Formats: sequence, structure tokens, C-alpha cells
Amino acid sequence: MTSPTAPGLAAGRLDAESIAAGFADLHAPLDPHEVLVAADRCYFCYDAPCVTACPTSIDIPLFIRQIATGTSAAAGQTIFDANILGGMCARVCPTEDLCEGACVREAAEGKPVEIGRLQRHATDTVMARQEHPFVRAALTGKRVAVVGAGPAGLSCAHRLAMLGHDVVMYDARIKPGGLNEYGIAAYKSTNGFAQREVDWLLGIGGIDLQTGKALGADLSLDALAEEFDAVFLGTGLGGVNALGIPGDDLAGVADAVSFIADLRQSTDLTTLPVGRNVVVIGGGMTAVDAAVQSKLLGAENVTIAYRRGRDAMGASRYEQDLAASHGVKLMFHVQPHAVRDGAIDLEYTSDDGTGLRGTGEVVSLAVDQVFRAIGQTLTTDGGLVVEGRKIKISGAGRTTRSGVWAGGDCALGGDDLTVTAVAEGRDAAMDIHATLMEGN
Repeated sequence: MTSPTAPGLAAGRLDAESIAAGFADLHAPLDPHEVLVAADRCYFCYDAPCVTACPTSIDIPLFIRQIATGTSAAAGQTIFDANILGGMCARVCPTEDLCEGACVREAAEGKPVEIGRLQRHATDTVMARQEHPFVRAALTGKRVAVVGAGPAGLSCAHRLAMLGHDVVMYDARIKPGGLNEYGIAAYKSTNGFAQREVDWLLGIGGIDLQTGKALGADLSLDALAEEFDAVFLGTGLGGVNALGIPGDDLAGVADAVSFIADLRQSTDLTTLPVGRNVVVIGGGMTAVDAAVQSKLLGAENVTIAYRRGRDAMGASRYEQDLAASHGVKLMFHVQPHAVRDGAIDLEYTSDDGTGLRGTGEVVSLAVDQVFRAIGQTLTTDGGLVVEGRKIKISGAGRTTRSGVWAGGDCALGGDDLTVTAVAEGRDAAMDIHATLMEGN
């Protein structure tokens, strides 16, 4: 495998202008006329399937009607009542599989109402205003610790603060935002939106944000449970699974999550080295984000290698097509067999109904950079029951430990999506509030 200083990995494969064009906003905001045209396409369905398909149950027909009648700020309020991170979700949600996929105009015409872009218009309208759209209830005197300032933690903290509780929110990284800040493609969230959204959310007050403090290192669950009236864990999944093959530890083999985080924090993308031949192992959104961004940085040949078929990929068909449109090759039914100097061996797979297994047939690809995108692992402490790689929960995020709730990617159940994490954080906050206020 080529070392980071060898010719295989190089920075500046494309000039600054080309990179800027490639990383421009994937879904630019609608102009005022486009907003009205898009809103006019909505049928305002009774028992709208788009609402059912939304994990946060936003009243989509209502907010689109509000836009259509010239009250976009009211539409934004409708969205934020259900989903306080509605601005980011408008940018990163797989709407093609959720609300827009369920739209009756998609079923009838193959072209849904542009719900995501209308949601962005409404939320951007509210966020551009000076005042925060929510006020805190009377203070309860209760204190809650929220560990993890990602989508689940932010959603939980905001709802708790709105209900009158004081919140201390911790995060292991220097910047809050979690995957919204570090883990999604740069072309989906441009111009520092993730941090602007956090700053806006904190405008409600009552949330003390403390960064650079990690559970298991700087914080212990036992101490938090002793100090606070309740604890919510929204830590996400910290570790990354290894390939478990010869050559996994060679230079040039890296985690896709780390690559995306480095890219998101870079102030000059022309300085980021990328391989000439890149292979990404995995089939989820992270794999697509790593592959497409490698191509946008100037990689010549980029391949996503996935062990199952297209229909089993975690990435939506839209994301798969997006990758293909950028020249990324998708290989199915192959799994990594070995990484060697300048090449990766992929073994073809089959499933006869008894489980996936290698066929023994191997194909080799030239490669100087390999990214692992095959799932992440849980990092926690405090004796919580874990099933698989996630914290076991019941109801609205209750863990097996009294006084401790969890939600988002670290918790069992639900899709690993920003919008799902927001819903779980919100619902846990409501359950925490009900528990703390019992008898009051």
C-alpha cells in the first residue's frame, strides 16, 4: 500500500475553483417563485402519507399550506415544534425514501412535492430572525445531563430546556454537532450551517455546553447519575469496525468516518491528499459520502465494494445514483480478502439462503487508498445492558439503569438517521420530564 507521502496519495489534484464547484450546495435553496410553484403542487392530503413517513411526524401539509399562503415563518414554527433540527434535516434527510417517497404525487406522476426544499425555505426563514422562536417554561429546579451534542443530544437538550429544566450538555469533541458537524458530506451542509444551527438552538437558554469531555475518560456515568436528576446518552458510535483481513493495518487504509471528519474541518480542500485509485468498503451513506468526496477531490478511479446486492445497501437508491453520476463504480457481491502493496483483493460472495459466504473467486483492483465504512462500535460505561453494538432501551429511550435514557445511533432500534435521532432525543426528553415531574 502506498504511504501517505508516496505519489499514490497527493493533495491538489484539482484546482481550487474545480473543488469549490464540486463541493457547492447539493440542493440549492429555492427562489421565491420556485417556493410558490413547489407549494402549489401539494394536495394537502387528509391522513397524509408523508407525515406518517416522517420519523418526527412534522405536519407537512400544514407547513406547506402556510408557505402557500405567504406565512413562511409560521411554517418554520410548525416544523420546529416537531423537529428542532428541521434545518439540517431539510438538507440531509433521505427524503426520497421518507416523506417524498410516500408523496401521492410520487406514486401518481413519479415526481413528488419537493418537501425537503420547502422545509429548508421555511426553517431558513425562521433562523434568519433575531429572536429564538421558543421560550422556556417556569424553571423546575431539576438538572439533567446530556452526553453527546449530536442530533439526539441537541434535540433532547432543547426540549428539556423548553420545559424548564437546566441542562448541562457534554461532548467529546471540541465542536458540538456530532455527525451533523463531522460525519456528513460537505456538499450537503455548506457555509458552516451545522455550527450556525447549534448556536441558534442554544439561543433558548438553560443549556450549558461543555466540549472536550468524553464518557469513560473525562466523565463517568456513575458520577453523572449521582450529580444530576436524570441522564440522557446520545453519544453515537465512537469506534469503527476493522476489516479483519491481511493488510488492514497498512498505510493508506483508513476509516471513512475520519476522512469525512478531516474533510469537513478543513479550511482548504486543495491541501487534502487523496489517492489516484480509491476503494471504499461498505454500502451505507458513509461509504457513498467518502466515495463521492474522493472523486470531488480529484481521485481518478473510485470504487464502492459491497458484499451484498444493490437492494441491500444502506444507502438509498438516490445516493447510489448520485455516486454513479460522479463516476464512482459500484461493485456488488464482493468482500475484502486482502490488501497488498498497490492492490486490494476482493472475493466474490453468494448467499444460498443459509448465509453470506465467499465463493473463493478473487478479483484484484489497483488501489493506493482504502476506506473502511462497514459500521461503527459503541463506547460506553456504567454497566448498561448492550445488545449487539447498541444500548438496550425500552419505551421512549429508557435504559436498563434507572434515571438514564439513551437515543440516537448509540441506542437499539430505529434507523441511523439524523431525523430518527432527533425524534428519539425529543421523545426521551418528554419521558424524562414526565418522570421528573411525577407528584409535583
